[in-house]
Amino acid sequence: MNKKVFSTLFLAVFSVSLGAGLVVPLLPVYAYELGATALYIGFIFGAFSLSRTAFLPYFGHLSDLKGRKPFITTGLLTYFLASIAYVLSKNVHFLILIRFFQGIGSAMVLPVAQAYVGEITPKHKEGFIMGLFNVSLYGGLSLGPLVGGMVKDIFDIQSSFLSMGVVSLVGFLVCLIFLPPRTHESLLIQAKSPLRYRILIRNKYIGALFMFRLAYTACIGLVWAFLPLFAYAQLKLSSSAIGVLVMLGVLTSGLLQTPMGVLADKFNKRAFIAIGGLVAAGAVFSFVHAQGFWGLFVGNILFGVGGGIAIPAVMAMTLMIGRRTDSMGSVMALSTMGHSLGMFIGPILAGIVTDVFQLTLAFIGGTVVMVIGVAIALVLTSEFQTWAEE
Repeated sequence: MNKKVFSTLFLAVFSVSLGAGLVVPLLPVYAYELGATALYIGFIFGAFSLSRTAFLPYFGHLSDLKGRKPFITTGLLTYFLASIAYVLSKNVHFLILIRFFQGIGSAMVLPVAQAYVGEITPKHKEGFIMGLFNVSLYGGLSLGPLVGGMVKDIFDIQSSFLSMGVVSLVGFLVCLIFLPPRTHESLLIQAKSPLRYRILIRNKYIGALFMFRLAYTACIGLVWAFLPLFAYAQLKLSSSAIGVLVMLGVLTSGLLQTPMGVLADKFNKRAFIAIGGLVAAGAVFSFVHAQGFWGLFVGNILFGVGGGIAIPAVMAMTLMIGRRTDSMGSVMALSTMGHSLGMFIGPILAGIVTDVFQLTLAFIGGTVVMVIGVAIALVLTSEFQTWAEE
């Protein structure tokens, strides 16, 4: 494995996830102070996922044809520009527009970087390498809310937005300098033609992992969009405390990524998906009964444990499909589409349920969705190992 490329991509994804983590938990409160309803808060989160979902297939397939570096660097630069726009935002509609364009930048970074890592990963180490790489994502997302909350409490929310810009710019410069020229990338050297989407979407294993990620990230969207609002409006917690709560789930998941990835390489990956998914479902349900900080504390940790168990196995299986089909970028894009749709659907539906009924019903709905996602994934992947080794 090319350690220089891996380290560069690791730092790049860490920087962009750190930047996102700095501001995402603060956006619900910021929008609330600007007069946004729960539905509008859902739109703020959903706009990002909507644009990312729309552009993922395009950038995923194009990166298979043209190379990874141009898309990764452009996406990181987009994050930097978004941070400047956040500082200038004065109303809810402008926030929605910024999140839409930031979603386009996101479609260029994470799935393309994951595809790049997938190409340099040795066989039978898929779980370990993808778990290790995911530490960059979860590490940045876990540290970001804590730092963002502290920066806001000490200075103001505009300072948090500018902090996102600084770390994104660092990631852009790291990739620009240290990633090899696109003509040196292995997919261009091998000159293999990736499969078209109309063929890939017929693969039931891609569909299974897509549905699991959609269910899981719908729950993430629900937690990220409305747990901060619940903690702020009803429990009167500070921005730092809210940052700690959001950080707990992501940090716990990040700490488990590598060891669970190692175990997923040795044992049945489907078992990890089942166990992790059900733990995550139980965690979401626990928020219905949370009465204070410590109830939210325990629930967030359990949610992180569930993701930490399941996601390395999901990503390892996705990598194996990408290798088997010679379409790593396209397969990673389809998988990430499930993630993006979940982040879009979760907050929007939760916003509607909260405005019409109450937030606890949204958490119950998230629990049901997670259980259904686990069931679909297990049924459709029953013959996965045999297919992957053919």
